[in-house]
Amino acid sequence: MKRTAYTLAAIVLVIDQLVKWWIIEIVELESRISVPVLPFLSLTWVENRGVSMGMLEADSNLGRWLLVALTGMIATVVAFWIRRERQWPEALALGLVLGGALGNIIDRIRFGYVVDFVHLHAGQWSFYVFNVADAAISVGVVILLVRAVMGGSDPRDERLTDA
Repeated sequence: MKRTAYTLAAIVLVIDQLVKWWIIEIVELESRISVPVLPFLSLTWVENRGVSMGMLEADSNLGRWLLVALTGMIATVVAFWIRRERQWPEALALGLVLGGALGNIIDRIRFGYVVDFVHLHAGQWSFYVFNVADAAISVGVVILLVRAVMGGSDPRDERLTDA
C-alpha cells in the first residue's frame, strides 16, 4: 500500500506538470490572461507567489527560497508519514498531498511562482484560482480531516504492506 501511495503521488505530480505545460506552451494562457470555457469556468493566468490562497506572499528571491524550503520540509514529513501510515484512506490522502506539494515546489523552483489557472465563478462570485496540484492537496486534506473527525477505522484491520 505504501508503494501505491507513492505511485499516486507520482501520478499527481506528472499530471500536474503536464497540464501546466499544456497551459503554458499550447494554450499560451500567460499572453491571453483568461479564456472562458463554461459559464462558471475560465482558464485564468495567475502567478501565485504565496502559498494556499495567496497567504505567505514571497515578494523577494529570499522569500521564494524560504517557501521552497518550508514546503520541501512539509513534503518530506508527508513522505515519511506515508511510510508509517497503517490505514488505506490516510495513505492515499497523503499520496495526493505529497504529489500536489511536489508539483507546486517544482513550479516555485522553475518560475519563482506557482502557475494557477482553474477559475470557478458564477455571477459576482469568484473562487480562488487554483491548479491540479492544489486540488489534489485539498482533496487529500479533506480526506484526512474527515477520517480524523470520524475516527477512521481500526488500524489492525487495514495493515499496509510493502507488497
